Amino acid sequence: MITNLDTNKVYLAKGMTSENYVDATGSLLGTLHNFGIHWNFLPLTTSPLHIWTRDYMPVQVSKRKFVRFNYCPDYLKDYPEYKPDTSAILSALGIQVMDSDIIIDGGNVISCGDKVIMTDKIFRENPDYAHDGLIDMLSQLLEAEIVLISEDYYDEYGHADGMVRYMGEGRVLLNNYCDFDKALRKRLLAALSPHFDIAELHYGTYTDMSWAYINFLHVGKYIFIPMIGDKLGEIAFRQIADAFPQCECHPIYHYENIVREGGALNCSTWTILTDLP
Repeated sequence: MITNLDTNKVYLAKGMTSENYVDATGSLLGTLHNFGIHWNFLPLTTSPLHIWTRDYMPVQVSKRKFVRFNYCPDYLKDYPEYKPDTSAILSALGIQVMDSDIIIDGGNVISCGDKVIMTDKIFRENPDYAHDGLIDMLSQLLEAEIVLISEDYYDEYGHADGMVRYMGEGRVLLNNYCDFDKALRKRLLAALSPHFDIAELHYGTYTDMSWAYINFLHVGKYIFIPMIGDKLGEIAFRQIADAFPQCECHPIYHYENIVREGGALNCSTWTILTDLP
């Protein structure tokens, strides 16, 4: 599969230019421009309700293969206005996809090349599938081995991208569960260690926003880390930079309003490998 290290273009929703998010978007786009990273707004996404581009856009398997899963998460059951018309968006972009009726958000797909990490929320979201059959189908669609981890039940979304990120060369970075949830950490280490070498973030404390740092934007050799105004920011930045010596890490400011909505930089962007521009 295409990993973040392979990507070269960033998309975000036009709704990110709305008043609540304009400072964060200005910081992000200014930084992307400074480093020559190609970006664009997704068409037909002017609503500020559609900012979580990662979740409703398709998963890129190879340069020409995209898989669009069924964007029908439990937390939006009574909020259809949060679901954009992805068919119209993809048509405007000229991207053809392979459709699947499996319910999965893009934030729950961590591509690691020949492996994909997902939380076991996929079983709750797809009760009509036998577990083994669901895993086999996902493995075929994504052309990778599926590595399941326990979801964090304090996270209503059940996504993996606030828990673990791929570092390249068979290594992953785990969020700072050692600081606040040792039982979950033990389960995560047991699930991941047969497949990856694991590094861990460790802040010595926990805040209700500390998960947001690992939800960074990773495109090619660049990593962009949200600075959300608490005392952990500089600690998190240094640790993530140390974990990715092959990448340049840069701060993005004013992301507090977005984090309060339940996501951060990875959630609010969609990265792909494409022919430029």
